[in-house]
Amino acid sequence: MKHYVLSINPGSTSTKVAIYENELEIHKTTIDHSSEELKKYDKTIEQCSMRKDAILKFLEEVGFDVKELSGVVGRGGMLPPVKSGAYRVNESMIDRLTNRPVVEHASNLGGIIAYEIANPLGINAYVYDSVAVDELMPIARISGMKEIERKSFSHALNMRAMAIKTAKKIEKSYYDCNFIVAHLGGGISISVHNKGKMVDIVSDDEGPFSPERAGRVPCRELINLCFSGKYDKKTMSKMLRGKGGLISYLDTNSALDVQKMIDEGNEEAKLVYEAMAYQVAKGIGELATVVDGKVDRVIITGGIAHSKLISEWIKSRVEFIAPVEIVPGENELEALALGGLRVLNGEETAYEYDLG
Repeated sequence: MKHYVLSINPGSTSTKVAIYENELEIHKTTIDHSSEELKKYDKTIEQCSMRKDAILKFLEEVGFDVKELSGVVGRGGMLPPVKSGAYRVNESMIDRLTNRPVVEHASNLGGIIAYEIANPLGINAYVYDSVAVDELMPIARISGMKEIERKSFSHALNMRAMAIKTAKKIEKSYYDCNFIVAHLGGGISISVHNKGKMVDIVSDDEGPFSPERAGRVPCRELINLCFSGKYDKKTMSKMLRGKGGLISYLDTNSALDVQKMIDEGNEEAKLVYEAMAYQVAKGIGELATVVDGKVDRVIITGGIAHSKLISEWIKSRVEFIAPVEIVPGENELEALALGGLRVLNGEETAYEYDLG
């Protein structure tokens, strides 16, 4: 049966959109939103109508009739902890994302816009693999400090999609496999998938540093910096997320710039870049213990996985654990569309959101 699925992935300054005919992408675009346009809105949630209208204009420009759509899938926003997979967007979810989001974030718009497009057509809107997917085992929640519980925030959408794709490639069910997936982007997160569940993660603030984030740093030294009198809370937060990692050492968040430095003989750039790969490999090794070393594949994905240099550095350190699959790119629009398609085909059942 032929299905047309619209994928919507809102970012801070753009909205990425794609139309899929079953598994085939037939139209795709990135709609940029200028700072002049965005500054008209006090809150991110107020951008819904503007972004929805821009999407409908794109569909009209490419000559696609919205009445052909079978479903609309938006990026899952900052919800309370949810299961992996699809949730049907309902009034309870709309209320939560609109009035009580866990964090104000552009991804909160995904489900709302999807609903506003789908509802008049009499079809369902879904979100798929929200960043709030939380399937941690009870033992994985223990941090070592009673006041702090480990939580699951990760690049779940792309990581699960690449795990499902890899399972298909090796002719196994995702639900019969153990995978470790490292997502390398502006932030880096690593997850271990045990028979269809992400049972533990190394998040982007407790693992490898990345282009913009400091990752796991020595706690005592961090406390000393916080109470040194040199920095306020806002500055320290920025040093950890936004001005950490490659920016802190090399004054750039571009992996391409760093590779250019290395090509030009910059030894410091090489050391820092390799250290990032080294820390990713350590995180992968750490998560291998969760499944007693029984790993079907290690998967390296995300935008930085396009870098053969860093991918090979990681691969050389972890391929003793399991064969390594390198699947570059964010792949988020595809992940949304294929997740929605599995629901439409009856391969998965969408949950009903009722967390209030």
